[in-house]
Amino acid sequence: MSQQSSERPNELAPEASSGIPSGTPANEPAGAGAGQNIVVDRQQAQLNSRRWWAQLFVQPLLLLACAAMAIAGLGVAQRLGWVSAGGSGGGGGGDHAETAAAVDYICPMMCTPPQQEPGRCPVCAMELVPAAAGGSGGDERSIQVDPASRRVANIHTVPVKSVPVYRTIHSVGELAYDESTLRTIAAWTGGRLDRLYADYTGVVVNKGDHLALVYSPELYSGQVELLLAKDARTQESGNSRRRALLSSGDLYESARERLIELGMTEDQIADIERDDKANSRMHLCAPISGTVIEKFAVEGQYVKEGDPIYKLSDLSTVWLMLELFPEQAATIRYGQMIEAQVQSFPGRSFPGRVAFIDPQVDPKTRTVGVRVVIPNPDGILRVGDYAKANIRVPITGVNEQMAELYDPELAGKWISPRHPHIVTSSPGQCSLCGIDLVPASRFGFCSQPQAANEVLTVPRNAVLMAGEHSVVYVETDPGRFEIRRVVLGPGIDEEIAILQGLAAGEQVATSGNFLIDSQMQLAGNPSLIDPTRAAPPGELPEALSAEMLAEIETLPAEDQEPAKAQLLCPITEMKLGSMGPPIKVDVNGQPVFLCCEGCRESLLDDPETYLAKLAKPRRPAAEDEDDLQMDLPPMGAMELPSMGEWEFVPFPMEPEITADDEADITEALAQLSATDRRLALRQQICPVANMKLGSMGPPIKVDVNGRPVFICCEGCRKQLLAEPAKHLARLPKEAVR
Repeated sequence: MSQQSSERPNELAPEASSGIPSGTPANEPAGAGAGQNIVVDRQQAQLNSRRWWAQLFVQPLLLLACAAMAIAGLGVAQRLGWVSAGGSGGGGGGDHAETAAAVDYICPMMCTPPQQEPGRCPVCAMELVPAAAGGSGGDERSIQVDPASRRVANIHTVPVKSVPVYRTIHSVGELAYDESTLRTIAAWTGGRLDRLYADYTGVVVNKGDHLALVYSPELYSGQVELLLAKDARTQESGNSRRRALLSSGDLYESARERLIELGMTEDQIADIERDDKANSRMHLCAPISGTVIEKFAVEGQYVKEGDPIYKLSDLSTVWLMLELFPEQAATIRYGQMIEAQVQSFPGRSFPGRVAFIDPQVDPKTRTVGVRVVIPNPDGILRVGDYAKANIRVPITGVNEQMAELYDPELAGKWISPRHPHIVTSSPGQCSLCGIDLVPASRFGFCSQPQAANEVLTVPRNAVLMAGEHSVVYVETDPGRFEIRRVVLGPGIDEEIAILQGLAAGEQVATSGNFLIDSQMQLAGNPSLIDPTRAAPPGELPEALSAEMLAEIETLPAEDQEPAKAQLLCPITEMKLGSMGPPIKVDVNGQPVFLCCEGCRESLLDDPETYLAKLAKPRRPAAEDEDDLQMDLPPMGAMELPSMGEWEFVPFPMEPEITADDEADITEALAQLSATDRRLALRQQICPVANMKLGSMGPPIKVDVNGRPVFICCEGCRKQLLAEPAKHLARLPKEAVR
């Protein structure tokens, strides 16, 4: 036994060394066992290789698939509203989620309205950034700045001042001749100029001075006739003398009148009668004192009757011709004092008065001509010289009449309506034109000094201007800065007048206002980049039409202002007064106005929701219109359909209907007949209020030109029948067939 047992290991050793399994029959050939072992080894190696590759690729792929499924699930949850986009819910993170959800994302270049989700701007492709919340207390017109930020931004404010303000209109004009003093000296009769005493242009002459010596045969014959008629009147006697006197008297008077018509003066005729001798030559005398500004003839020249010889002008007064803009000309009046500085006399002022304001605007220059009379007793002002005119006028507010002016020289005086430099202390006639003088008060001059109308002013750096629009930032409460559009008046030194938009005593930002404006832009509020979105004070963000205001004014006086302040119905979000007189409903002691009676039930069923909607700040209408016009998705989500896929959507999409609302709508529609219910389901919405049919009770059927149309409540009937085509165009095509 011991020997057999000792031999078994020796017998098994070859098997172990050859790798043949112990279960292989002993009588099987050794070569077959070796081949089978090789096949098994290969299969084992392949299995090990597959396991290695599986561990290398399959496990990461499984992890990626799990991550993708988790992300997809999170996105679906966000779409369904189970979780917010900005954080996780539950416990202490609820407040953070609400804050994150309330953040808007805006384009740094302000290309599009604020977006609710991050991404890229669909216009400029810039990354959207979170909009600044603006601090507590901010709304669509203002931001809140805390004290620390205010110190860093170096924001300073000053009060709006109300002071009497005058402005000075500056203009440049040219001196010209006073046309009322121009005279032309012409030949009274044909003849020859034997002598010219004023033999050059610029000679100063006095009234009655001899200008020229004229030879005229016609004048000589006229003198002879005068002398013969005079002699005939003195030589006759008796009855025949009386008859001759009558005849010769008529001849004498006609001969004398003829000589006057030929240009002779009374003194010259008297000299002829005294000398009893006719003279073929006559002196031409100056009719006025003045200066020869033109000479048309020379000595020895023959002239005909009516030919001009000299042109005279009285330079004791000159005209200053100005060109003002229409808005400047509207602030001045006849007789107003001006101060002129002439180039030739620097530092010296020449007073004058406005004599004429052109009633029309020059179509080429778009200016208004203004004529000023300036006294020139010394004759030092030269025609053609340039002068600067300064006209001081008071500033008045919008829609205010021109204030009366106090001029000491015109206080209680009488003035010529044609020559403003003719002023007297008592009534009479103008010494130049002979017309009656009028009181200076007729032209807006008062006899006693009066307090000027006060105008609001702010520093120039408080106003931010963008084209035709100007804005300021008013600190309505500590740290709260509100944008305000203003109407600017003229500038006065470092101040500028505010004609509309501010009130006296309000605090306006003078430094740091550009930083305030940038915060307004980041908050998505009206700013300098689009000042039209900021409404002036006293105007509602959305204007009420005249018809709506008329309906609101049918309410009691104490309810009109609250209705205008509420503006919109909280149920339909339609403007109050658009569906008739608003309905007043008391909700927990708070008055709420509705557009129609049909909204009462919805308000009383869920008052908290609608009261919260009223308490929420309302966005300006301009912003809503921008949203409708530029409601663009993020860049990555933009997909443009083909031309055949475009469809006009007249209304914004309705909000999601909850299960309870759907049940109420179904119940309301069930009260209709089968035919009407089928038509109402096809129509779906009210064409007036854009409300789901059945959301405000059973729909009301209205016959419009033989076509059944359903509305949400009785309040919509009036508008539907007033403009049926407009409202029917909003319904789906299949609903109006």
